Amino acid sequence: MVKEIINNDVTELNNAEVALLDVFATWCGPCKAISPIIEELSEEFSGRVEFFKADSEENPKLARKLRVMSIPNVILFKKGEVVSRQIGALSRDDFKNWIEENL
Repeated sequence: MVKEIINNDVTELNNAEVALLDVFATWCGPCKAISPIIEELSEEFSGRVEFFKADSEENPKLARKLRVMSIPNVILFKKGEVVSRQIGALSRDDFKNWIEENL
């Protein structure tokens, strides 16, 4: 399950051991393309990685704080700290490998 961040509130994300954040916009085609992949992977990594998504236009402070300049922007955190980032759309296998490499 992918939890939605609202009002720039990253409390739950920061408390997670490992978290993935998908920063997107509703008008972004590549963002729409990876959304089902992120959903699938949230099931596959259940119990190991917590998944979140944040609309960059509804969470502008968060987007600025994370220095999001391009979307989709998928960020992996460990204990609230950024450990890796992927910008742009990837295949399901590439996202899966990227997550596994950074666990």
